Amino acid sequence: MSLREENPDQASLADAPALVADESGAPSTRSAAKPTGVRWKLFILLLVLVTVNYVDRGSISVALPIIQKEFALSPELVGLLLSAFFWTYALMQVPVGWLIDRFGPRKVVTASCVGWGAATAASGMAGGFLSMFIARAAIGVTEAGVMPAGGKLNALWMHSKERGRGATILDAGAPLGAGVGGILITWLIAATGGWRMSFVIAGIATVALGALIWWYVRDNPRDHRAVNAAEAEYIEASHAAEDAEAAAAGSTSKRGLLPYLKFRSFWAMCFGWLGFNGVFYGLLTWGPLYLAQAKHFNLSSIGWSTFVIFGAGFVGEILGGTLADRLRARGHGANLVMRSLLGVSSLIVAGGLVGVTVVGDPLTAVALLSVVLFFLRWVGLFWAVPATLGGRTNAGVLGGAMNLSGNIAGFVTPIAVGLIVGATGGYTWALLYFVGSAIITGISVLTLDYSRRLPV
Repeated sequence: MSLREENPDQASLADAPALVADESGAPSTRSAAKPTGVRWKLFILLLVLVTVNYVDRGSISVALPIIQKEFALSPELVGLLLSAFFWTYALMQVPVGWLIDRFGPRKVVTASCVGWGAATAASGMAGGFLSMFIARAAIGVTEAGVMPAGGKLNALWMHSKERGRGATILDAGAPLGAGVGGILITWLIAATGGWRMSFVIAGIATVALGALIWWYVRDNPRDHRAVNAAEAEYIEASHAAEDAEAAAAGSTSKRGLLPYLKFRSFWAMCFGWLGFNGVFYGLLTWGPLYLAQAKHFNLSSIGWSTFVIFGAGFVGEILGGTLADRLRARGHGANLVMRSLLGVSSLIVAGGLVGVTVVGDPLTAVALLSVVLFFLRWVGLFWAVPATLGGRTNAGVLGGAMNLSGNIAGFVTPIAVGLIVGATGGYTWALLYFVGSAIITGISVLTLDYSRRLPV
């Protein structure tokens, strides 16, 4: 899916088979074969990668009722510990975006896997608050490149009409990992007799995944041995149309971040992602403890409830991306599609969170949170926005800037919720904090212009 308004002539160019002159001088099709689907296989692998990413980063939340007792942590210290990951993760976003644009996503993602796997295993050996805080901060540093690299690969590998699905397949690993992690980590804790070995096993599996990423992922479709000429030409035709439009607008060169700061759409992208993550990271980090303390769930019930809630987010994200691409394929403009879908999702998220504050039944609360995650994850479409605003050349640095803003919410939210819970002794005002974040997202998604590249 392209998040710009396509010129009909350019759209037809993108869909047409590439032509060259034969020996007689007449044009002929370079490749009459059906395009291979390697780009979709690559994004399924990225879905697995992001799923493991969120299993690892969310593992502490699932084990938190045990860790809190073992380390004797107050709610304020719990909030600080949960924020450790996000401080370093946020600070690394713009630098790692530059590294992705400079060295390519394949190298950055592979290094991330090895580094965060080692840090996850090390967190299983923590002896107290300080060592766990350091390990979680190290996970933040090493995981920082995954999502911006995925955004860059979306720009490099996907046809403009497919980027909605590409973005949501990539980002759907977040709720899937949170949901699967809830069951997986609770099972590992039970199977190994404690939370420590479960973290070590998760870390080793992540390092192995890094080797698979290096073997399969390429920065250019033509460099992948399984990509046939027809698939490469299909992708390149879309890129050529985008580049022609960018050239006409004088926007083809590699830029730093500063030229984008003057545009409303850049800030709408950043604030939209900030509000989104204010809700998502709040539920990811504090959700299991909320279920344990406010709804009195045991560890097994927490695992299954987390799976249901975040599993609904996974389903919602995949359906949201498919719906967006289908609406674009029917000729609806990018602004109409994105503002309608994301505006409705923000409204439902805010209303669902208000509902959670007033219901007393635990199963009803889980059902409402499942609805919230289903619609919240439609905002995963935002991972197509960096390529829209900055093109393939600058998608890495813009993706890093977007993720930086989102992870400001990541380190602020756990601390804020800890202070709220410590001061009020309950979760009502914490849930209303999430409502405020959803409102920020709603305003931002209606402000952003999804139809054109920024003229820098």
